Amino acid sequence: MKSKLWVFRQVDPIQRGRLSQALSISSATASLLLNRGVTNVDQALAWMSPLQAHDPFLIPDIERAVDRLHQAMQRRERVCFYGDYDVDGMSATSVYVSFFRDLGAYVRAYVPHRLREGYGLNEPAIRALAQDGITLLVTSDCGTTSHREIALASQLGIDVIVTDHHQSDMEMVPALAVMNPHRPDAQYPFHGLCSGGLAYKVVQAYEQTYGSGSVPLESLLDLVALATIADVVPLQDENRLFVREGLAQISRGSRCGLRALKQVAGVTRDCAADTIAFKLAPRLNAAGRLDEALKGVRLLTTESEGEAHALAEELDQLNHRRRELEATILDEALTQVESRELPGGIVLYARGWHLGVVGIVAARIMERFHRPTIVIAINEDGIGKGSARTVPGFDLYQALAGCRDLLIAFGGHPSAAGVTIKEERLPEFAERFAATAEAWMRGTQTVPMLHLDSELRLDEVTLQLIREIGTLHPFGAGNPEPTFAVRGLNVLQARVVGEKHLKMTVRQGGSVPFDSIGFGMKSLEEQGLSLKTPIDVAFTPELNHWNGHDRIQLRIRDIRAAGIE
Repeated sequence: MKSKLWVFRQVDPIQRGRLSQALSISSATASLLLNRGVTNVDQALAWMSPLQAHDPFLIPDIERAVDRLHQAMQRRERVCFYGDYDVDGMSATSVYVSFFRDLGAYVRAYVPHRLREGYGLNEPAIRALAQDGITLLVTSDCGTTSHREIALASQLGIDVIVTDHHQSDMEMVPALAVMNPHRPDAQYPFHGLCSGGLAYKVVQAYEQTYGSGSVPLESLLDLVALATIADVVPLQDENRLFVREGLAQISRGSRCGLRALKQVAGVTRDCAADTIAFKLAPRLNAAGRLDEALKGVRLLTTESEGEAHALAEELDQLNHRRRELEATILDEALTQVESRELPGGIVLYARGWHLGVVGIVAARIMERFHRPTIVIAINEDGIGKGSARTVPGFDLYQALAGCRDLLIAFGGHPSAAGVTIKEERLPEFAERFAATAEAWMRGTQTVPMLHLDSELRLDEVTLQLIREIGTLHPFGAGNPEPTFAVRGLNVLQARVVGEKHLKMTVRQGGSVPFDSIGFGMKSLEEQGLSLKTPIDVAFTPELNHWNGHDRIQLRIRDIRAAGIE
């Protein structure tokens, strides 16, 4: 495995010393705070113990939305909560359904089928909902770009409230209310909410204005945490509060659907952010990728243990199928990449690829080649739909905006987006996207970089340091897991465990030996090293729970021969 370029984050030693002394924490933990933009004691205390959520009424249009929802409750109207087919959309829809169902409202959840209907609002669904007597439609994680569909809903007697956090050109959406943190007129102090977080703010505003039923508002934070982690929004500001409390609820098993999902996923310990990202969210997403995402909403809102277990088992099987499809398409995509000169931006496409997994494949290709990547599945009608993923610094949304004349549609974020395009336009699109990426790459570092918080000695890796790091949880987007470097280690033992993981015992000078694990790194020889080679290691310190004992372990992020700069 080729070593990454190590880049040490720089901090002011005077600021570090002040934080360390004022908070009675190690210099290493003070560096972690400074690296995350925390520069004074008040900010540090708020970061480590987030307590305050912002006033929901600072979100544009929220008062209008709450009043219309209350009117619907009073008039016993039929209300539809219309979500996206990813975990954020499912979770936001489930927040609404759980809250308003408890108030005795007639609520219906609707999530479009990824393959048959595609993303967002669509005209056949709007007409069917109108036929069913729906008079108020509330979107979750979609709607910002659905001007035509919202106008149709209005013509059919349906008021539309949009909760969405996708970027767009922000033309005036013809909806009753549009709650999107990216609106130019947004005064809300934090723009990093996902749609699950926005839905929570709406029901919070409703409760403050009109009261609530028997469901405590805080009991919905497990859904908000699920959405926030799965949608990779920044774990900063009030998102930290939501995720901390939500993870605690998921660990306690407060919601029967999530209890059942944890069981099929083999989760037996308390949930951390990576438990959501790698265990629970993929199983929920599998419903939207390969089947009906509404099954995810049903799992998250059911109060029946039997239904929860049946749905969780079904999602687990779908996830196994998703993995098989992903592996097959990834092999075919890699063959395309390796058959030609590597472009600045990669666009891959084929008939027969499953639309539900192209986003995952794009992420894998991007990680492997460190290039912006778009993977597109072409259907039998010659229409390609795909997903895009990018490297840090390259704005996908703007790059696609520069290709809008070639596209049927596009949308998303700077780091992830979706496209729809005619098959005959694909070669020209691939060429233009590659040229855009090439222009950006000139003078830009394209070698994969590993950002390090600071360099430590092994004797500084202590239980106290690990406890201090624990106060900075949860880790994820906007709050990366701490990564340190230690140099000049001697390898005392090395072996392969679980067929592909590197287990080592290391020492620095006369220090006590430390256990270490490099997941997916196989043997020292695979890294071009040997037992006789002194090494430098980038790592995250953690406690390894084994046979009833806790031992400090270095989880290796990268490894190289000692002395390389």
